[in-house]
Amino acid sequence: MAELVGGFLVPHDPMVLTDPQAPPVAVRDRIADAYAEVARRVADLAATTLIIIGTDHYLLFGPGCLPQALIGSGDLEGPMERLPGMRKRRLPDNQALARHLVSHGHRTGIDWAVADSLTVDHSIAIPYFRIGADAELAVVPIYLACGVEPLLPLRRAEQIGQNLKAAVQSWDDDERVVVIGSGGISHWVGTSDMGRVNETFDRMILDLVVAGDVETLVSFSDEYILEHGGNGGLEIRNFVAAMAALGPCTGNVIAYEAVPEWITGLGFAELVPTRIQERIRS
Repeated sequence: MAELVGGFLVPHDPMVLTDPQAPPVAVRDRIADAYAEVARRVADLAATTLIIIGTDHYLLFGPGCLPQALIGSGDLEGPMERLPGMRKRRLPDNQALARHLVSHGHRTGIDWAVADSLTVDHSIAIPYFRIGADAELAVVPIYLACGVEPLLPLRRAEQIGQNLKAAVQSWDDDERVVVIGSGGISHWVGTSDMGRVNETFDRMILDLVVAGDVETLVSFSDEYILEHGGNGGLEIRNFVAAMAALGPCTGNVIAYEAVPEWITGLGFAELVPTRIQERIRS
């Protein structure tokens, strides 16, 4: 039987790769250490497959087709962009699990779009190459509409996460699945505020992650998020989906850096299901 054994929230800021010398050395080192720590914890969980929930940045899908929620259910490669240190290549997939997630969702109220051939962008590739590539873990990429209108409602992101949990738990094969919410936190992309980082907003989001408070996260309006976290802050949908997939859960902050040189507040957190915490305590 498959099991969701853990989860993580990580950034996917491409400027970490495209402008690596911009912040002070200490900041760069702490970000690199945070990715390495997530990779170590994933290894400790003996994960076999990563479900990475990312954002379309109008690179994969255009005005002819803008899916609200999509699963890569076939051949995978990436990254689409030319990113230093990340050669475009075939990625290990788990087509059987991905298609089970789709089938389960279609039977139970989630209208997944599917891509049986998908070239992923940086929102999937950066977490994968930093966390799962060395161990050659299989990956199931998911894209939620966080960046291009119409935006997926936050409540729907929660429902998608809950559906993923039920789908994984109903999978008969022996899989140890880790879910990763990729994105954020505060950043303003392509606006006059580009380069602004709102550390107060970021730490408030991380406090809610630590508390496992999905309900407050889904209560935020898009207008509130845009004002305080920028258009990049809308990516907390990916956090919500990951938390709901693990839920109920609590979080542990691994690292946080406000990095205006990389135009983003970069947060790393581990999600721990309550049932696992109770098992450890007993």
